[in-house]
Amino acid sequence: MSDTPADAVRVVHLDTERGWRGGERQVLWLAEQLARTGHCGVVAARSGEPLALRAAAAGLAVVHCAPRTEFDPHAALRLRALVRRERMDIVHAHTAHAVALGAMATVGTAAELVVTRRVDFALRKNGFTRWKYGRASAIIAISGAVRDALVAGGVDAARVSVVTDGIPLDRPIAAASIDALAALGVPAGSPLVVMVAALVRHKDPLTFVSAVSALRGRVPAARALLVGDGPLRQAVQSEISRLGLDDVLRLTGYRTDADALLAAASVVVLSSEQEGMGSVLLDAMALGKPVAATTAGGIPDIVIDAETGLLVPPHDGTALGDAIVRLLTDAALAERLGRAGAARAPLFSMERTAAATAAVYSRVLAERGRSR
Repeated sequence: MSDTPADAVRVVHLDTERGWRGGERQVLWLAEQLARTGHCGVVAARSGEPLALRAAAAGLAVVHCAPRTEFDPHAALRLRALVRRERMDIVHAHTAHAVALGAMATVGTAAELVVTRRVDFALRKNGFTRWKYGRASAIIAISGAVRDALVAGGVDAARVSVVTDGIPLDRPIAAASIDALAALGVPAGSPLVVMVAALVRHKDPLTFVSAVSALRGRVPAARALLVGDGPLRQAVQSEISRLGLDDVLRLTGYRTDADALLAAASVVVLSSEQEGMGSVLLDAMALGKPVAATTAGGIPDIVIDAETGLLVPPHDGTALGDAIVRLLTDAALAERLGRAGAARAPLFSMERTAAATAAVYSRVLAERGRSR
């Protein structure tokens, strides 16, 4: 094709997670954008899982990859056979478990291992972790906070490149209808607060519940949706009921229309205590929505406090509630922050993310050539 780059690469995008979260969405969008610019990609994922299904629907090549454990030599051998047969240049591991599989699969091949790290958790201090990350020719951190966590864990800073997550800016997203919102307990015309996040510890959904409790008496008409599922669901629902918020805050579970709910929001919130980057905030900014979030991890790489959103310390439901109230009651502030966020969103386009990722591939392959 005419736009095929001179340094086009053959890459396996490796993600064996179950379900559909922000990381899987990033893998799909990255693989699509790289394919548009002439790079040849294969998505290695579990058959029947959302990533495999959506990648196939998008016209991407998909291979089944379902390791039984993080250390699965049989799955690694099957992946290695693919790498050799198709003469792949890069195995790009997009999750922590995929790093181990990619590290084993590239042994004895000409392919280089590239790793994306999406969380700002500390690396485990054991020999296997050192070995699998040591096998990587390059490690991509999605934020400065993730880079710092990697370096603190013993990774050479020279091997780490920061490439932020990105979003396709041209996606048509229509706001959820009045009927769809009513079915979720949101009356027509009510100010709407939305948080989209897995119900896991590092997203700290209980602080979001606390924030909604703090705003209830100050903006009585407001309603809130917590969109997502996970192991903390029962604890979150119990806290909602304990605080008497059942008529204010709805725990929706996993939704395929999360983007439409964000588009219908008055304010978008993220209450994380740890966060690699928080790509849902990119969606909010692209939609022109004011954001209230914590300063956890890589969130400040996206949201500039008092310019494109309001940031508060983690674990502080009162402060987060205050920020939400400000955005619901100060229309001029909300409009200014939303407009500034929309203007900043193109800095995080998927085109930029894909180009920066391709540059990492090119550098790795050039270094391999020089070492031979």
